[in-house]
Amino acid sequence: MTSAELDIRPATPADRPTVERLWLLFRHDLSEFGGQLPNPDGTFRSERLEAAFSGDPDWAPYLFSVGEHPVGFAFVRALSGPTRVLNSFFVVRGVRRSGVGLRAVREVVARHPGEWEIAFQDANAGAVRFWRRVAVELAGDRWEEERRPVPDRPDLAPDVWISLRYPNP
Repeated sequence: MTSAELDIRPATPADRPTVERLWLLFRHDLSEFGGQLPNPDGTFRSERLEAAFSGDPDWAPYLFSVGEHPVGFAFVRALSGPTRVLNSFFVVRGVRRSGVGLRAVREVVARHPGEWEIAFQDANAGAVRFWRRVAVELAGDRWEEERRPVPDRPDLAPDVWISLRYPNP
């Protein structure tokens, strides 16, 4: 795959079934770190998916594709607030470590300049490496990292949050 083949675009209502399928893969991957099991029907909780496709102008869903193949998605929230949040981000395993994730996050963040926050789990070693690399790529040494409790989940380890400004002044 060449980076020229990668398409990163806002997801439309017509893309929702595709993103829903990718969402299941994303939640399956995350179940390793939070212990969340599927619902009785085989789906996972989907509040963020619902919010991203609700038409709320504070949310923006994105779909990543290589040719006709969907390879990931991102949900951005808090677009009208002082700090945007990369709420969910996923790249299928078949294109991980190929530059797709870094290019996708760069393009998504560039569409919404300003203050950003991104959360991940310490137990997810791949995410730790990826998001710290993203922070350096986007903000040089001008980013911060902190741990915050997971709301309503005292049984889980705190999330790691990266804060940065893009573009970096």
